[in-house]
Amino acid sequence: MNTGTKKPGYSRSTEDYLKAIYELESLGGSAQTSAIAEVLDIAPPSVSGMVKRLSESGLLEHVPYRGVQLTRAGRRTALKMVRRHRILETYLTSKLGYDWDSVHDEAERLEHAVSDELIERMAMALGNPRYDPHGAPIPTKDGEIEEPDLVPLADVPVGKTVELRMVSDKDSERLRFIASLGLRVGVVFETMARQPFRGPITIRLPGSKIQVVGNELAQLLYCVIRGQEVG
Repeated sequence: MNTGTKKPGYSRSTEDYLKAIYELESLGGSAQTSAIAEVLDIAPPSVSGMVKRLSESGLLEHVPYRGVQLTRAGRRTALKMVRRHRILETYLTSKLGYDWDSVHDEAERLEHAVSDELIERMAMALGNPRYDPHGAPIPTKDGEIEEPDLVPLADVPVGKTVELRMVSDKDSERLRFIASLGLRVGVVFETMARQPFRGPITIRLPGSKIQVVGNELAQLLYCVIRGQEVG
């Protein structure tokens, strides 16, 4: 397949590191070496060396006791890779019939190979979508991204009606299980009960279907509480 001329730029390894650090930052502010190593499945000493090189290149800066953060240049490159990944996932599901549990790995393989032109043609063919199949916001071509104000299901008070807005795309088996519960991005449901001591949560889905969701999984289901939507 002719994917056009690949822009000159950073190595695949650099792009992977910057994207991983962006994702960690979006969850907790800064990225520790151990967390980067876990995300990329790389030994911590190798991560330390790469982080040093990226810092010397002006893509990262060290934050005392908190790991590293992306500089403006690092964030720009990271968001470009996030856009590629999420556009690819959306195209694979919308145009090629992939299910949401199988697109992450395909997008990981393709995101370094395709050209900027192809990504933008895909985005145009999709109508310039704002979200990927898992509900994650897609950065704009200009490097802007929505920062959604979402609440993990585990923190939603009992008796609230919520809409599932975002789930992680990293674990295909988990995505299949989420789908088997009747949960998809956009599904509206009610929280009915919560067991104490971080116990499971009982929810009522459309059609009065009752499901029980463990606390660990509920931490990864990001929702908006109906009546509290912003924007």
